[in-house]
Amino acid sequence: MTAVHVAIGVAMVLVNLAAGLLGAWQWWRSTPGRLFWPVLRAGQAITALAALDGLILVAMGEELPELHLVYGLTPLGVSFLAEQLRLASADTVLQARDLPDAQAMRGLPEADQHAIVHDIVRREMGVMAASALVVVVL
Repeated sequence: MTAVHVAIGVAMVLVNLAAGLLGAWQWWRSTPGRLFWPVLRAGQAITALAALDGLILVAMGEELPELHLVYGLTPLGVSFLAEQLRLASADTVLQARDLPDAQAMRGLPEADQHAIVHDIVRREMGVMAASALVVVVL
């Protein structure tokens, strides 16, 4: 295993840990912030880079334990699944309020619209923070 692969792996863990902790903190305090999303996306990019680097190492004939390959590729699946759950967040929040779609919010008072958007963003953040922490554990 190369030093570059190890460095990418360490960066992946640290950046995803930062995203997971920041997102969990903001979710818990119910104060979604803008910093979470760039940190999360950086963690996802580094995760993809680590997987690509690992595949390149395998293609070059590097012997990696099978378990390393599983733990190296599973974070990509976790991130993909989390994105699907994040996309469903809006529908879940709207359905909980008996709203058929986002357009139905237009008839609500502005304060209610803001509360719904806040709930959607908070739910998205919770899902993505949890996925970043799962990547760290893997």
